[in-house]
Amino acid sequence: MSAQNTQKVLQQDPQQSLYINGEWQAGSDTIANINPSDITETIGEFAQASSDQVKDAIAAARQAQPKWEATPLEKKQSILQAIGDEMIARCDELGTLLSREEGKPFLEGRGEIYRAGQFFHYYAAEVLRQMGDTADSVRPGVKVEVTREAVGVVAIISPWNFPTATAVWKIAPALAFGNSVIWKPANLTPASAVALAEIIHRQGLPEGTFNLVLGGGSSVGDALIHSKDIDAVSFTGSVPTGRKVAAATAPNFVRCQLEMGSKNALVIADDADLQVAIAAAVAGAFGGSGQKCTASSRLIVMDGIHDAFVDGVIAKMKTLKVGHALDDGIFMGPVVDDKQLASNLDWIEKAKQAGANLAFGGERLDMPHDGYYMSPTLFTETDNSWDINQEEVFAPLACVMRVKNLEEAIAMTNDTRFGLTGGIITQSLRNSSMFKEQVQAGCVMVNLATAGTDYHVPFGGRKESSFGPREQGQYAKEFYTIVKTAYQKAY
Repeated sequence: MSAQNTQKVLQQDPQQSLYINGEWQAGSDTIANINPSDITETIGEFAQASSDQVKDAIAAARQAQPKWEATPLEKKQSILQAIGDEMIARCDELGTLLSREEGKPFLEGRGEIYRAGQFFHYYAAEVLRQMGDTADSVRPGVKVEVTREAVGVVAIISPWNFPTATAVWKIAPALAFGNSVIWKPANLTPASAVALAEIIHRQGLPEGTFNLVLGGGSSVGDALIHSKDIDAVSFTGSVPTGRKVAAATAPNFVRCQLEMGSKNALVIADDADLQVAIAAAVAGAFGGSGQKCTASSRLIVMDGIHDAFVDGVIAKMKTLKVGHALDDGIFMGPVVDDKQLASNLDWIEKAKQAGANLAFGGERLDMPHDGYYMSPTLFTETDNSWDINQEEVFAPLACVMRVKNLEEAIAMTNDTRFGLTGGIITQSLRNSSMFKEQVQAGCVMVNLATAGTDYHVPFGGRKESSFGPREQGQYAKEFYTIVKTAYQKAY
């Protein structure tokens, strides 16, 4: 897709791609959106919001929120349904755009758009399911009603690795429960953000209900998290930035929801089906170039199956095709940018210096297109205490660790400051039950890759992976609504 084709997908000029109070605006500056599969291609020059424009967006959202909350339920439902309908209908072209700017293979980009449409459909239905509770008071003649109301103005700060899906699973429930939204997407993926904003714009929400402010974290992001006129902040990103969000929102008593880092483990039990184990490990570790918070970067393998498993994973890795995100048959595209590539290669050198055995990969790849390509990488004979097994790398890189039994495997799985996902491949009911009960993670997978979750059930982690209420499903209402308890005596 050329720059000309970009304009066909994006009706809005990228240089006027800020959406504030129902209007498209130019910014104080622009940034180039580079295709990581082919760095000679610039997708567009996208606007950057000024500090005054962020203030304008906040003011617009505050004024619009009561109007949106008062909008009849069926109207809200139809709007969210229509957004989902259009996203699904256009998932090929929008998925192509997403893959061009983020680097994930087209099938993953298309799938992300489709799933984002499903999020809107789910929360469209949730609009009509907002039920309260009633109770008798302990005082005679007094009745109690428990209802939920919108929090108010919600700032959403979303990441580049799932630029549409992660944003949508925040935006959709925020709107469904009557909040207004100010969205700051990652600067690496502005085109997908503008495409979504265009779709929302066409639905005729009250002006100011939804606002898009593109810009850097140190400028736009800081302005949002320090504002006293924001009622809630939902953030997905790194642990250091999450700490900044928590520290900034606390003095203003702004509720925050943080989804941050991970260091997920996949345990391979002695009794595992070998082919299931290999498929789950490869998909979980290297899918999306390992740029998933749910990726399994630690492979904890019991003695009895260790050698066969490692041999099988390496054999599978040799068949994985790396290339341009839009090429046919691609398993893995490039990493997102030059900084990420440099960081990944630096981690590979650190692992070697620590004593890890490089079993496969570990190289930058020269491809027909000039992009940020590297091979999927596997280390064996590693120790869980090493930095490579304790820090989030966010790369197509996995480390194998050998254990004797389930107890040792669970202890090693939990030996991290993170706790997002954890998985086990086993045919034993005992193994799976013990793992589910004892693993310190928010999401647990049995005979599945650690990467892959459903939209109608809660998502989130423990320890330094998450802070605040869960995302997704009906559990999202705990963050996007406030409970009101009303007492009434008839006479």
